[in-house]
Amino acid sequence: MEAFFRTHSYLVEHTDAKVRRTLMDEINWNDRMIGIKGTRGVGKTTFLLQFAKEKYGAHDRRCLYINMNNFYFQGRGIADFAADFVNHNGKVLLIDQVFKQPNWSMELRKCYDLFPNLQIVFTGSSVMRLKDENPELNGIVKSYNLRGFSFREFLNLHTGNSFRAYSLQEILQSHEQIIKNILPKVSPSAYFMDYIHHGFYPFFLEQRNFSENLLKTMNMMTEVDILLIKQIELKYLTKIKKLFYLLAVDGSKVPNISNLAHEIETSRATVMNYIKYLADARLINIIYPVGEDFPKKPGKIMMHNSNLMYAIYPIQADTQDLMETFFVNSLWKDHVVNQGNKEHFFIVDENMKFRICDAQHDQKIRYNLDTIYARYNTEIGKENQIPLWLLGFLY
Repeated sequence: MEAFFRTHSYLVEHTDAKVRRTLMDEINWNDRMIGIKGTRGVGKTTFLLQFAKEKYGAHDRRCLYINMNNFYFQGRGIADFAADFVNHNGKVLLIDQVFKQPNWSMELRKCYDLFPNLQIVFTGSSVMRLKDENPELNGIVKSYNLRGFSFREFLNLHTGNSFRAYSLQEILQSHEQIIKNILPKVSPSAYFMDYIHHGFYPFFLEQRNFSENLLKTMNMMTEVDILLIKQIELKYLTKIKKLFYLLAVDGSKVPNISNLAHEIETSRATVMNYIKYLADARLINIIYPVGEDFPKKPGKIMMHNSNLMYAIYPIQADTQDLMETFFVNSLWKDHVVNQGNKEHFFIVDENMKFRICDAQHDQKIRYNLDTIYARYNTEIGKENQIPLWLLGFLY
């Protein structure tokens, strides 16, 4: 136990979160069992350590961070360790990468039943279905999602500002006033394309090659998150990776499921399952027409965020595709985005029609009152025309 406390103290002392994530204030920290899901690379470990630092400090032994990567847990269950921790007056156990432990959900249930004064906060992959696939956690776990940096968080980090997040309704109704509060302090366009290229994943802050780091992360998403959690045999890994590559180089369009099945030598049904796994891993976004959903054929498949589009060779990232990917990714947290019935149209929450367009080609656009125009290559907006970058302030 002492070794774990020493590691905890060192990690918490040396945690330096450059941006305080808004999720920290959205979680009800009074709940006894809290699950934080997120795609690989978005900062789940840092988030746990930042919580420990804020609430307890580095040397308060009531709180302890442990990582299931530790080989120690190959021979000892979570509940057994938790009993030891409680006997040392432990109150809050932070468990990173919980899915690495066999029977992790049963172990967490045991902790919940045996230790009523113990709070457990654990992290897991976005591929996990906490309640659907683990009925023993139904009714006891509160699940949250940690996302990559928003453009707002990226902008605050680089400029030292503390701009707040806005709801979609606030942006639609008051975007002209919101922008008047932002533009005197910073020029968003000076940072926007940097965010599009490398701003979603916090590891851009590390002194390492971002593209290589992202490729490594993408491989881990398929090799660990999908195969391990979905319990898929290793021999199918190459098919999943090839499918992802084909979807990426095809760009944002309707996928030809039959052609894809032929290319990776499997059935149409298996292709659809693999597409769902890739979406769960936050490598792609599946866009459906209004009223349709999996397992129906998608209306469009896009990369989950624009950073991924630069990591797939030899893609030459199309500006319109990049901007539409940013749009979908920004709204994806709290809104349902469906495919519209015309090119570059999206339906949000089933009743709002959006079009993503280039402000520098204004003369080609017929503006309609029933459509909201999210325009790039501009910092300002008017009426139903809003600057696309401002949607990066949704969280």
